[in-house]
Amino acid sequence: MNLRLRENPWRLMLAVNIAVLIGVFLYKLPREPYVPYIHLLVDYHFGFTKRALIGAAISLFFDKVPVWLVFALSGAVWLITLALFVKLFRRTFGFDEENLPLFVFMAGSPFFLKNFMHTLGHFDIYGCALAICLLLIPARSVAFVLLAAAASMILILIHHIHLLMYVPTIAVIVVLRYYLVQGVTRQNASAGIAAILAVGLLFFAAQFWGSLDVPEAEFVQYLQGRMADPSRSNLLSFSFIWYQSLAQEIHDTWQRMPSNLLGVPVFAFLIWLHAPLWRYSANLIRSLSDPLHRRIVIAAIVAVSAAYLVMFAIVFDYSRWISNWAVCMFLILHAVKTLRASREVPLISHDDRKTTILGWVVTVIPRVGIVRPF
Repeated sequence: MNLRLRENPWRLMLAVNIAVLIGVFLYKLPREPYVPYIHLLVDYHFGFTKRALIGAAISLFFDKVPVWLVFALSGAVWLITLALFVKLFRRTFGFDEENLPLFVFMAGSPFFLKNFMHTLGHFDIYGCALAICLLLIPARSVAFVLLAAAASMILILIHHIHLLMYVPTIAVIVVLRYYLVQGVTRQNASAGIAAILAVGLLFFAAQFWGSLDVPEAEFVQYLQGRMADPSRSNLLSFSFIWYQSLAQEIHDTWQRMPSNLLGVPVFAFLIWLHAPLWRYSANLIRSLSDPLHRRIVIAAIVAVSAAYLVMFAIVFDYSRWISNWAVCMFLILHAVKTLRASREVPLISHDDRKTTILGWVVTVIPRVGIVRPF
C-alpha cells in the first residue's frame, strides 16, 4: 500500500482531502449559523416572500426549528451533492489511475466541496446539486427543457440570486446536452422560450414583489415563535435582509468594494493553481469536431462569467461567488465532454512534477471563504 502511494501521490491527495474536509466540518460545527438558521424560519406566513421556500418546506415537518437542523439538513445536502458528483465523474471520465489528477483538481478544489463544507447552510449548493442532476439524467426530449426550467424556478424560490449564480449554467447544460444534440425545432424552441419567460417572470416577482409589508419587529416576533429556543435572539440579527432593496444592496457592495478588491490577487492565484485543469478544458473545447459547437461553448462560458460579474457588482460575498463560478466551469466541462470530438485529448499528467506540486497545494487549501479569501 505504501509503495502504491509513493508511486501515485494522487491517491494520497484524496486521503488528505478527506482529512481536510473533516477538519473544516469540525471548525464549522461550533460556529453560530446566523444566515443559514434564519432561512429555515422564514416561510410564506406573510404572503409570497423571497428566500422562503426552504423555510416553508421545513414548516411542514417542524413547528419549532432547532439550530442543529441547519447542520443536519445542509450536511445531508452536502453528502448528496458529493455522491452525485462522484457518479457524474465516473460516468464522464471514469476512475482509472490516469483520471485521478482530474478528479483531485475538481473534487479536491478549495472552490468546490471544501468551500461548500465551510458555507454549510447557505443556498449555493442547491444550485450545484440540481445542475449535476441535469447532467446525469437523459436529455432526449423536450421534457428535459421543462425539467430544467422547473429546477431553475425552485432555485429562484430558494434565493433569487440563483438567476445569476446557477441558472445560467443550467441553461448552458440544456443547450449543450439537448439542443446541440437533438437540434432546434419549432416545438423545442417554443418550449425553451416559454421556459425563459417563466423563469424571468418568477425572478422579477421574487425580486420586486417578494418583500415584506409588515413591520420588521412583527416579522422578528413571528420568527421567534418558530424558534426551538427563542432566547437565542442573536440568531435573528440578519432579519433586515428581507427588507433591503436592490438599490441598498448595490450601495452596500460598492461601499465595501475598495477593501474587497484587495482579495482579487488571491482569487487570481487560486484560479492559477488549477492551470492543468484549465488547459485540459481548453484542449477539450478545441477538440470538438463541429466549429459551431466550439463557438457556442466559448460564448456560454463568457455568458456565465458575465452573470457572475453582474453579481459581483450587486452582492459582496466575493469568496462564495468566485468559488461557485469555478464550480460552474467544472460542470460545463462535463457537458462539453459529451459532445462529439475529432480527437482524443491528453489527460492531466499524473507524473509531471509541476502538476503534482499544484495538486498538493490545491489539496491542502481548506476553503476559499464567504466574503474575503480564507
